[in-house]
Amino acid sequence: MDAAWLMFLAGLAVLPPINEIHKQLILLGFALFQLYEGRLLERSPRWGRALAVGIKIALATLLIGHTGQMAINSRYYPIFYVPVVTAAMLFRPWAAMGWTAAASAAYCSYLFPALRYYSFDAGARDELALRVFFFFLLAVIINRFVMDREAAEGRARQAQQQARTAERLAALGQLSAGLAHEIRNPLAVIQGSVEMLRQNLGGAPPVAAEMTGYIAGEVERVKELVARFLDFARPLHLERRATALAPLLDQALEEARQRWPAATVEVQRDYGRHLPAVALDATLMERAFANLATNAYEAMGEGGGKLAVQAAPAMEDGAGGVRITFRDAGPGVPPELREQIFNPFFTTKATGVGLGLAIVAKIVDQHGGRFRLNPEGGPGAEFEIFLPRGG
Repeated sequence: MDAAWLMFLAGLAVLPPINEIHKQLILLGFALFQLYEGRLLERSPRWGRALAVGIKIALATLLIGHTGQMAINSRYYPIFYVPVVTAAMLFRPWAAMGWTAAASAAYCSYLFPALRYYSFDAGARDELALRVFFFFLLAVIINRFVMDREAAEGRARQAQQQARTAERLAALGQLSAGLAHEIRNPLAVIQGSVEMLRQNLGGAPPVAAEMTGYIAGEVERVKELVARFLDFARPLHLERRATALAPLLDQALEEARQRWPAATVEVQRDYGRHLPAVALDATLMERAFANLATNAYEAMGEGGGKLAVQAAPAMEDGAGGVRITFRDAGPGVPPELREQIFNPFFTTKATGVGLGLAIVAKIVDQHGGRFRLNPEGGPGAEFEIFLPRGG
């Protein structure tokens, strides 16, 4: 970019008036400052941008004052494109427009001396307005290009970060799957041994039966954890069929209620009319809904509360589908944890393993949908799933 600017300034230097020493010195000042500008922005990120644009406006104003009998009519007025483009590249839209207005004001300031000698007719007014209009047009185009480029670079960085995270999680998932398979065999032996002990206790003291019951219960708990590890680690093979969502949601809510029979939870269902059928794997999606419902019950605890479940037709990115939300009345999710709760093995629960939401995200992703935690708009947490109709 510096080379392009220097070529532009060199072209101006060989145009008439060539022998105007002030013009050549100002262009030299432009060139030297252009070479120094990068260092200025590095040393002073906060004030360097404003100083860079301000100096270029001052140099441009001086240049047209030395390149025409009447500065307002100088053929060098496009030199103001330099500070305008600089502002458009360094600032956000409104700030860029402000600096463009400042450059336009600096250029138009030469109008007042000219009015003492010349009349300002309609043609001259239109010409001046057109020049100022092009200042703003160029600023808008350049600024939009820069904003789009920054957004694209941000998306690319995010995609790279997600890819690196996915690679690490895949390796962790494979390790977990291997460990889970290795744990399964000893668990089967322990479970079988406990069953044999219970059958042969006979007249043993009651404490022996109690202890074997504890062992059996803990073995079942570990088996369930191993099953969840394997569910997360193994690839999903979807069997898609056009499925009504309301029955799946009801099944998931009933499963959560059975897990928490003592909780006084009021479930509020709001299923929109004419919900379209969605091409999905009913077994996997019912598991995802059950995980969200169970998560809501756990968040509200034995004290209970209201769980609002909504499903309604929706459009997203031009695709039609269904939006499902689960809102509980629990304590909500702290802002510092909102990005981490979807990571596998992250949990704030004393007995949790941190796979519930990760499994939901995996199932929804495999269906081409979107899963997110909505911004807080009241008590509790609201999780949202969007499923495209065609899967």
